[in-house]
Amino acid sequence: MKPCSCDTFVALPPATVDNRIIFGKNSDRPCDEVQEVVYFPAAVHDNLREHLKCTYIEIDQVPETYAVVLSRPAWLWGAEMGANEHGVCIGNEAVWGREEVCDEEALLGMDLVRLGLERADTAEKALNVIVDLLEKYGQGGNCSEGRMVFSYHNSFLIADRNEAWILETAGKYWAAEKVQEGVRNISNQLSITTKIDREHADMRNYAKQKCWWDGKKEFDFAATYSYLDTANMMISPGRYCEGYTLLNKHKGNITFETMMEILRDKPSGINMEGAFLTTASMVSILPQDSSLPCIHFFTGTPDPERSVFKPFIFVPNISQLLDTSSPTFELEDPIKKKPHFKSKPDRRHPLYQKHQQALGAVDNNEEAARQIRSRNQSGQTLSAEGQHVSTFSFNSILDQTSTISHRNHCS
Repeated sequence: MKPCSCDTFVALPPATVDNRIIFGKNSDRPCDEVQEVVYFPAAVHDNLREHLKCTYIEIDQVPETYAVVLSRPAWLWGAEMGANEHGVCIGNEAVWGREEVCDEEALLGMDLVRLGLERADTAEKALNVIVDLLEKYGQGGNCSEGRMVFSYHNSFLIADRNEAWILETAGKYWAAEKVQEGVRNISNQLSITTKIDREHADMRNYAKQKCWWDGKKEFDFAATYSYLDTANMMISPGRYCEGYTLLNKHKGNITFETMMEILRDKPSGINMEGAFLTTASMVSILPQDSSLPCIHFFTGTPDPERSVFKPFIFVPNISQLLDTSSPTFELEDPIKKKPHFKSKPDRRHPLYQKHQQALGAVDNNEEAARQIRSRNQSGQTLSAEGQHVSTFSFNSILDQTSTISHRNHCS
């Protein structure tokens, strides 16, 4: 059985309040994996003969890259989710289907997330970046730091201030659906059916050659490239259907708080527990009024029900986010050696360590747990409404967890 992981959501006017697009994603990964939140400034690359090293392979560099904030498994180059200075947000999902997953190391879906953010200032341009790189370099390689082989194809939800795109892939073949209003979500299955706004030029011919489509009936991407009965897709049990139901439950009144509550929902399976769990979460507010800043919230720690969503806004002179940056091991990092993953270093960043301490302290103290939940909820609301947050500061949560931990050890 394939591991299941991740859900990504978007809500657009009129489903939202105050003409905002709301983006959200849970990153569900192996339970012992650390996810960091990191910032990379915009850059100009003069020497284009130098190649860019992604997780496994090198690719051509581009003349200019945009500033990005990323939530990523600390061992790799790419990202599970993130945003750039132009208000583009991307999250990806693992998907499987009829097309076999390539065993060779190529670009990971997480590499494509980062590359789309670094190289595009709109959602559709990010889609162009991803499909062009997919055609040139392919996708493949182990997506897990360890001996477990975890490889997959990818789907992407890409949003900006004006619209969103769903991009779903099977090897080098792909289909894309434009979303201009309402709600949409993706999970660990292909979900684009007959509404296909853009596609790989040879996608249908390839399906005919493989005898997956007879060329006569209406083309359904999910039904053709996977094993889904798309007629029952919206009523079948599972996280995709549950996520769509939760979005529609709040349709017309969706705020960033609504999205956070959806990501925290455990009965639906969206907030995952077990060997694969929700290791990090992200929610973004993308105002359609370009004079207003986009606000991006990240947890940087597992389980959004027991984590704080901390805000980030792109402003001048941002320094690196030291409290959520994992240790670096340079050339000694196992991912930079072949064969990979012969060892597994401690990648816990300061926030992750404090979060573990706090959970240990509150698990047996109901009052401490209540205090942390109360502070978390009031803090995130003030940050968002006041829009005074310039950089991703974790001092308050670090102090808070230290205080709670100390209080319980002394009691």
